[in-house]
Amino acid sequence: MKRRRHATLGEIAKDLAQGKVTARQLAEESLARIADPAGEGARAFIHVDTSKVMHEADAQDALRRAGRAPSPFAGIPFAIKDSFDVAGEVTAAGSALLAGEAPAETDSDAVAAMKRAGFVGLGRTNMTEFAYSGVGLNPHHGTPLSVYGRTERRIPGGSSSGSAVAVADAMCPVALGTDTGGSCRIPAAFNGIVGYKPSAQRVSKRGVFPLSPSFDSIGPLANSVACCAAVDGLLSGDQRPEITAKPGPLTIGVLRDYVLDGLDEHVARDFEAALAALRKAGHRVEEVWFSDITEMPALLVNGGIVAAEAWTIHAPIVARRERDYDPRVVSRIRFGEKVSHDDLALLRHRRAELIGRFATVARGFDAIACPAVPVIPPRIDELAAEADYRRINGLCLRNTYVFNFLDACAISLPMHGEGAPPTGLMLARPNGGDAALFAAALAVEQALA
Repeated sequence: MKRRRHATLGEIAKDLAQGKVTARQLAEESLARIADPAGEGARAFIHVDTSKVMHEADAQDALRRAGRAPSPFAGIPFAIKDSFDVAGEVTAAGSALLAGEAPAETDSDAVAAMKRAGFVGLGRTNMTEFAYSGVGLNPHHGTPLSVYGRTERRIPGGSSSGSAVAVADAMCPVALGTDTGGSCRIPAAFNGIVGYKPSAQRVSKRGVFPLSPSFDSIGPLANSVACCAAVDGLLSGDQRPEITAKPGPLTIGVLRDYVLDGLDEHVARDFEAALAALRKAGHRVEEVWFSDITEMPALLVNGGIVAAEAWTIHAPIVARRERDYDPRVVSRIRFGEKVSHDDLALLRHRRAELIGRFATVARGFDAIACPAVPVIPPRIDELAAEADYRRINGLCLRNTYVFNFLDACAISLPMHGEGAPPTGLMLARPNGGDAALFAAALAVEQALA
């Protein structure tokens, strides 16, 4: 059966329930797209075990025939970022230097939650080495290209690059990612899909290779807000009824400070069009000022908290095997060595202050809005020079990182027209507001449609 390229989880679940498609057929279709030499599967995926995939798909078909499907999603394929433990597989986190490590003994909590619901793991997706970049380049495994402008070879966004491209190219309808500074939302914006960053404590990080424990979070990349909400519910154990769009008019706060500086013409045009669509749908759109976030460049000197925590994790590995790292990744990790204990204490204190300030600023709004990324995906060759790499990487991370620093939950959803360069609209709420953010994002998605 030939399926629509970008079906949602709800649509696929309905077809499975009605017997219009089987888990085996879904797996075969996904594997064929991954193997297509004309596509990006060879770069989007680092590892695929075909026999294992088909065994798991057949097992879910057998459970469904017996009336024992563990969830409506049983049999749907999903992809797993290379930073997640999968029992029997090495967790290399996009690097070559961990390839010889022992395989994981158990699944990470996130992968286990997906499997309990009957999702079928397709394989491990490519990523920026150790998740430390917003552009998505990987010199060890190759770089999957953005769905936009393939002949121009544009970056996929990072660090969850392979997960985003796998969903955008319909190799699977959903993939797991991590988000420390924007790693779900940036590649989602650059590939025209939805990416979610939950409140950091919402989803267990056990069994996931860390970058910065204070900032790391785990979220899905998928084809719709509802898809992300459904997967987030599984990952977090949130047993609420299915989230629906918030009824009545929303009140959306448009953040004016910092995040609107230097937008390229495509992003600026799409953002204004998105706000106009929201007003036309009857929602209230109001300006919000939060001047404190203009401090972000100063708070990121030498990589800030993230670099300091990354250095703590990597210092012993760097001491032994620095030459085996991506040079651009290890050079950024090394900045963390320059962050003193006193500096780190001051940064954490200021972060706590800004988290509290954001909760006050966001009060009364259903969501705070801004573009997810200020630019459309640049060409890979634009990052050849080191200075350009650092500038573009910083620009890609600029807006999304704000909400990691503020310990918020945030989502990026497409705001571009068909055939246009991909751009993302980001919506955010203070920590713990995940369910309310999904309800608002569903309403926004309907207005933009």
